[in-house]
Amino acid sequence: MKYFWSFFIIVMITACGYKPMAHYTRDVLGKNIHVEVSIDRKDPKNSVLIKDAVNESVITKLGARLSSKAKADTELFVKIGSTSFSAILYNQKGYVTAYKATVSLSIKYITKDGRSESFSTTGEYDFPIAENDDGTTNSVISDSNRFNAIKFASLDALNEFVSKIATKGMMKK
Repeated sequence: MKYFWSFFIIVMITACGYKPMAHYTRDVLGKNIHVEVSIDRKDPKNSVLIKDAVNESVITKLGARLSSKAKADTELFVKIGSTSFSAILYNQKGYVTAYKATVSLSIKYITKDGRSESFSTTGEYDFPIAENDDGTTNSVISDSNRFNAIKFASLDALNEFVSKIATKGMMKK
C-alpha cells in the first residue's frame, strides 16, 4: 500500500505539469547570473548584508549560478532604496517589545540579448526585543537584531522579485 501511495503522488505531480518556480525564472533570466549591489555610502554594512541575501536568493530561489560578468546570461543590479524600523508591539507598561524592519530595493536585470526590466520591491521582517523581569525593555535595537532584520527583510523583498520573474516566465509559455 505504501508503494501505491508513493507511485500515486509521483504520477499526480508529474501528470499535472508541475514545474518549480526556478524553472520559470530560468526561462527569463538564464542559468548564470552576475550580481551587482550598489554600496550605500551612509551605511555600507547594509549593502554587504543585502549582497549576501541576493547571492543566497540567486542560488536557492532562482536555481541559478553566480558567475562573472563575461559569462553571465543576466546581470542583476540591486540598489537599496531605504531601510527603516518601526515599533509594532508594546507591553502593558508601554515599553516596545517588537519592531518591524522594512527594506525597499530597486532591482534591474539586463539579459545577454538586451532585454531589461526594473522592479521596486519591499520586504518586511518582524522581530521581538527581550523583556526584563521588571517589564522594561531595552528599546535600542542591537546590531545583531538589526543585521538579521535587514537580511530577512531583504530576502522577503527578493522573494517578491522572484515571484514577479516567475510570473513573467509562465506568461511566456
